[in-house]
Amino acid sequence: MIDYYEYETSPRKIDPDYNNKVAKKTNTKKKEKNKVVKESRKTVKYVLEIAIAFAVLLTISYRYSLINTKFAEKENLKTQLQDLQKQNAQLQLSIETGTNINNIEQQAKEKLGMKKLDNSQKVYVSLPKEDYVESGAEQVETGEDETWWQALMNDLFGN
Repeated sequence: MIDYYEYETSPRKIDPDYNNKVAKKTNTKKKEKNKVVKESRKTVKYVLEIAIAFAVLLTISYRYSLINTKFAEKENLKTQLQDLQKQNAQLQLSIETGTNINNIEQQAKEKLGMKKLDNSQKVYVSLPKEDYVESGAEQVETGEDETWWQALMNDLFGN
């Protein structure tokens, strides 16, 4: 065995297998470190997969909630439409019954106090049977067909 000294601040004897031991220690440390890194990568991968799955499920449930609210709104509008259609049908029926001539006459007598005409209330007017329509054959001409420019020229030149 050869004794070597290392010259630094403190001399010590170098073990001939020292380099091998150091190399083995570093190799085992590297392997342990690689193993820890692989395990941490696996856990990060699992966490990311779970997070992605959670996000997808959250998105799906949100979409279903939106669909549910729109469906409920649609059903509410349908019921409102049916109510309005029923009300419209009732109003049309009341209008049809109200526009009956007998009902109108009865309402006029009861509420307004109206009566049918007597012969004493009737007034007859006689109209002459002459035709007051003029034929289109006669044309009346006026002198206002001139433009303002022509009127000015006529005034200047005395036409």
